[in-house]
Amino acid sequence: MTIDAWAQHPTPRFLAQDMFASLRKWTGDAIPTGEIPLSTTLAVLDAAGVDRALISAWSAPEGVLISNDEVAKWVAEAPDRFSGIASVDLRKPMESVRELRRCAEQGFVGLRVLPWLWEVPPTDARFYPLYAACVDLGIPFCTQVGHTGPLRSSEPGRPIPYIDRVALDFPELTIVCGHIGYPWTEEMIAVARKHENVVIDTSAYTTKRLPPELVSYMKTRSGRRKVLFGTNYPMIFPQHALDGLDDLGLDDETRALYLEGNARRVFGL
Repeated sequence: MTIDAWAQHPTPRFLAQDMFASLRKWTGDAIPTGEIPLSTTLAVLDAAGVDRALISAWSAPEGVLISNDEVAKWVAEAPDRFSGIASVDLRKPMESVRELRRCAEQGFVGLRVLPWLWEVPPTDARFYPLYAACVDLGIPFCTQVGHTGPLRSSEPGRPIPYIDRVALDFPELTIVCGHIGYPWTEEMIAVARKHENVVIDTSAYTTKRLPPELVSYMKTRSGRRKVLFGTNYPMIFPQHALDGLDDLGLDDETRALYLEGNARRVFGL
């Protein structure tokens, strides 16, 4: 089986955002536009042999781009194919904690907040009630590390000092660091080695673009349990993300953990 740890079923509000213009230049306008039926996303998963996708809501300073309720509706329509990842308004910590608890009661399996979207690092005080709530609820906190593809500051994506500090303050918190951490990949690997509950997902990168140091880490005894497959669909389609997987030289156990086992463990699927 294959589980995509980071995907979106996009709304027109999400796709129309100017912040994604830079991504369209990189992908040659391959990112779709307009209303996309749920059947289209399911067909994309089927074409790549992806059994389940963790689809995320998006709350941004500009407004709600993909709502938690929309995600809950899609999960209800295909519960054997989707699991929900919640999003909240960082500017309203207590309302956000209540919303996160509401989502968890509906079966959401994680929370994702992107520091670059709010233009603050993940050590900002407003994150801390959410970290405590995630620990209390037994769900991971998902975020982005590395440089920012959209035209926003990349500084909040530094694994050191930010993810390192959060993991020190909340050792019980599982932190899923999406987008690898490039150009601070070695920093990200070091933080994952240091902290038991810090893991990495490969969303926003195709297999052929995975940094060699990350592939080497995946082949180690500890590293094989620390890396999750992800796409960031619709920015990258699953089939494109998986192309070249056989060339990585992963043994059967490592490959199974990367594609499914680690996500199943981390998200309690």
